[in-house]
Amino acid sequence: MAEFKHDHHPFSSVNLIEFMKGIPELQNAVQVERISKGYSLDHKFKVVTPHLGKVLLRVFPHSELQSKQTEVHLLERLRQMGVLCSAPLGIGELDENNGYMILSYLEGEDASEALPLLNEKQQWSIGMQAGAQLKNIHRLPVEKQAESWYSRKSRKHRRYVDKYRECSVVMKQDQAILSFIEDHLDCMKGRPDYFQHDDFHPANLVINQGELAGVIDFNRADQGDPVHEFLKLGLFATETSVPYSIGQVQGYFDGNEPNEEFWRMYSLYMAMALVSSVVWIQHVKPEETDEMMMKIDRVREDHDDFRNLIPRWYTVNR
Repeated sequence: MAEFKHDHHPFSSVNLIEFMKGIPELQNAVQVERISKGYSLDHKFKVVTPHLGKVLLRVFPHSELQSKQTEVHLLERLRQMGVLCSAPLGIGELDENNGYMILSYLEGEDASEALPLLNEKQQWSIGMQAGAQLKNIHRLPVEKQAESWYSRKSRKHRRYVDKYRECSVVMKQDQAILSFIEDHLDCMKGRPDYFQHDDFHPANLVINQGELAGVIDFNRADQGDPVHEFLKLGLFATETSVPYSIGQVQGYFDGNEPNEEFWRMYSLYMAMALVSSVVWIQHVKPEETDEMMMKIDRVREDHDDFRNLIPRWYTVNR
């Protein structure tokens, strides 16, 4: 009989036991522990079995089975390329309402929690490792889109601007930011259109014994300009660790400094992200609006309302 660690959750321990009977690979589970962290709507469990060892079980709505099968194929290809990520071990239907996916378990801690406990050199080193992983991730071949990255992204931005103008809470000095974006939109023309993780930041990285153990949560994978992947640094990663953030940039460029074009595109995507973040937070998590506006103010200060392409966190801390 499996040992279940209890907490408040839609699944009772009895339901969990029944669920395990529907998963051939996990019928002999000896321990199951719920994982409540993260924004994913999947139900996640750490499961220990005699033959597979420790694995991650994700239970998701049956309607997502096809997209999860795509994710499994994606993880297999990424691992073949040497990307540090979970190995898919099984996927299938649990019942008429749910599907399941089994992944190898990445041992370690969430980097957003582990990084501040390390010294600055270690934080920078993990950033370097993360940047190298991100560069490798971007090598995954993707199908050519019918529309260019410029067309897709500029149209999406204009939709956000329309919604932004209807928001009750807006950015200070927002005209300077909106004008900066309009003046630089054409810079996206001809930009590369690569595979993207699309949520690459410390909360989706695992650290084990001071080293990067792997990248998780590829369920939002997309494609576009690889520089777009870096905007999470300004919004999230720099709050956790500036040395890590500097390291991620340098690691991506094999230890070298990025050129001016990188910073121009980074600033453009960062400014666009501020507009979309104002809209998103008020529509999805209005109770966190104040917290998001503080992040936005910090980014604005870092770039002096985008009069500076290179953010202060990168220049001042080196």
